[in-house]
Amino acid sequence: MLATIHHAAATPSDAPPLVIAHGLYGSARNWGVIARRLADVRDVVAVDMRNHGDSPWLPSHSYPDMAADLAEVIAGLGRPVDLLGHSMGGKAAMQLALTQPHLLRRLVVADIAPVAYQHDQSRHVHAMQALDLDGLTTRGAADRRLTATVPEASLRAFFLQSLDLKSTPPRWRLNLEVLLAEMPKIVGWPGTEGVFDGPTLFLTGADSHYVLPEHRPAIKALFSHARFAKIPGTGHWLHAEKPREFEETVRVFLSA
Repeated sequence: MLATIHHAAATPSDAPPLVIAHGLYGSARNWGVIARRLADVRDVVAVDMRNHGDSPWLPSHSYPDMAADLAEVIAGLGRPVDLLGHSMGGKAAMQLALTQPHLLRRLVVADIAPVAYQHDQSRHVHAMQALDLDGLTTRGAADRRLTATVPEASLRAFFLQSLDLKSTPPRWRLNLEVLLAEMPKIVGWPGTEGVFDGPTLFLTGADSHYVLPEHRPAIKALFSHARFAKIPGTGHWLHAEKPREFEETVRVFLSA
């Protein structure tokens, strides 16, 4: 079973639970602020995907396996849910919607399409593996060391959220070896057939290149009631760059 963080509804209602699936190198904790705010009238459950955070380390990182993990979490909730997935988590969410649509009421896919991409994220694994963890006691010291291989401050901050400095010695809360080996599956798409006819929102960053106009025929073929929205001034990390706008757009869609 995946590790989860459960945010109980502040004012319980008949709204279904919302399950949040993070992207590659992320964790449930990354979604804390948004999850808490969306838990005003519904329970929100943020998961650590396999090979991330406190969830099991397993030899496979395929989308059918990740979808099965999410299905197990939803089964434990005892009712259909709304599901939000970002990037890798969005692909896992789409896989689940296409293969077990009865588990979902509404679907939000954040900045990803059901297509195989040509880019590769392996360089980030190599950067984290190359970080000298010896003697590290503070995140600031880790950040200074990681600067040599990751010049972008925002990326360093994101990666370092998964560095466990309380462990002796410090350790990554990411199964880096498996993520590297399974990278072709992660950036790919299994070619899943089927149709999810529930309401689906493809929410993208206006400055991102992950969901392009040429992807819309593939999206509409699989998600017959797909809607599209963009958040101006954001890229692939739209929920981190403009969290309030992201939260409000998701809220309006789920409440429609």
